[in-house]
Amino acid sequence: MVTVGSKSFVTSFQLAGVQGMISEDPREALGHIRKLTDDSDVGLVLVSDDMTKEIGDALTELRAEKSALVFALPAAGSEKTEVDYRAMLKKILGV
Repeated sequence: MVTVGSKSFVTSFQLAGVQGMISEDPREALGHIRKLTDDSDVGLVLVSDDMTKEIGDALTELRAEKSALVFALPAAGSEKTEVDYRAMLKKILGV
């Protein structure tokens, strides 16, 4: 398991012993996520949701191609948003 996101997001998981990669912007985060999903030792990538808004379509494609699970979690101070998992799953499966 590896986290990708802002310094505060990554640091909060590092306190619990989870590795992380700090990203300043969504494009940088996507680069980190691509590298991590290519690594066979990584099974789960937790990404702060403030990074995923701009790169959502690219993440959907990665989820369809890779075996590693990429999951967005709320960043500190972010607003609660509804996620349509059914639509996301259809997009990943190409249905």
